Amino acid sequence: MGRTGTNLPKVGQYNRAVVLDQIQLADGISRVEIAAHTGLTPQTVSGIVRRLIVEGIVREDGLQTSNGGRSRTLLRVNADAGYAVGVHFDPAELSCVVVDLLGRPLVTMQRPTPPGAGPQRVTAAVAELVDEVLLTSGVERGRVHGLGLAAPGPIDQAPGEIVGPPQLSGWERVPIKQMVAAATGLPVTLDNDATAAAIGERWAGAGRGVADFAYFFFGAGIGGGLVLGHQIHRGGSMNAAEFGHTSVRPDGPPCYCGNTGCLESLISPAALVAEARRRLAAGEGADSDLARLDPASTDFDSVRLAAASGDPLAVEVVDTAAAWLATAVVTVANILDIDLVVLGGHGLRHIEDRYRRAVEEALATRTMARRIRTVRVELSPLGPDAAVVGAAALVLHATYSPQVSELLSL
Repeated sequence: MGRTGTNLPKVGQYNRAVVLDQIQLADGISRVEIAAHTGLTPQTVSGIVRRLIVEGIVREDGLQTSNGGRSRTLLRVNADAGYAVGVHFDPAELSCVVVDLLGRPLVTMQRPTPPGAGPQRVTAAVAELVDEVLLTSGVERGRVHGLGLAAPGPIDQAPGEIVGPPQLSGWERVPIKQMVAAATGLPVTLDNDATAAAIGERWAGAGRGVADFAYFFFGAGIGGGLVLGHQIHRGGSMNAAEFGHTSVRPDGPPCYCGNTGCLESLISPAALVAEARRRLAAGEGADSDLARLDPASTDFDSVRLAAASGDPLAVEVVDTAAAWLATAVVTVANILDIDLVVLGGHGLRHIEDRYRRAVEEALATRTMARRIRTVRVELSPLGPDAAVVGAAALVLHATYSPQVSELLSL
């Protein structure tokens, strides 16, 4: 199929989103600055801003003195003009948040995912949690723009289905988007948890204003998200950036995806626990704190806490994983020539500094473009809440951010 054109109403909607995007990214910006940054005429910017103020989305807030001495009115997003709800559906935990238009959380709650629960039970648990969060926050349902749902992939976006995630047996082509919408009465935007977290970074985290960055998400597995040219890159099946399935060790273990030596098969929580147990069973680390535990009680928390305290066996396990991660990151950086790598997700807790140092060193010494510029590495400021805040940001992003894909569609 060839490239399609567009019509004037879509251009107007796109320009509106471009202007709002500038206001959202800045901590106060004038109409003149918006025109300079976007290439839109001052008249177009003024017309768009006027409508945004009437709608209550943008407010005038303070004055800025220009070099010529003339004062300019600053514009800011009216953060309480609307809200979004985010839900992160993880096989182990359900998280829910309500955020304002700047992506700032008002209330966040977590509940264990009912063990072995099927789609109906999980949907009911999501609806109950959404009700509780809205009640606690005092946000009226009518002021909520929608609900963003971050779920394990793969996801078939067109029908809004989860398609056989490896950690959810029996979840084959589950129409989760329709089910959650019916249970909550809110319009639902669905995406995989790693892409949602990347959108959260772009909206309210380390990726604000960054044109090209890669997000590595550490949860039960290793996921990813890509922002290229200020746009979320989803790929042909809408499941791009599966960084966890980059093969970094050709002679490595088989992965459920069909590949061998995948990053996820080497550095997921389950992989790190298995490696620690293997070393202990082989008689390594006699002086390790882990050697004093019952082998069955050696879990991910004990491994990463031991590494954080300097336990030699745990440090070796984590540093080996960090080296595999660094190899994958260098590959992504060489292929995409990104400006920034963000590391985030609850699976990073207590070992984030070791991972960051390994990635920083690799990017500084092993990328092709390192003599031109070094790719930055940042830990997500959203921390363990990256996926749930990102879920809420799905709604804000779809509603307010300029989408080139929409501009070029019929």
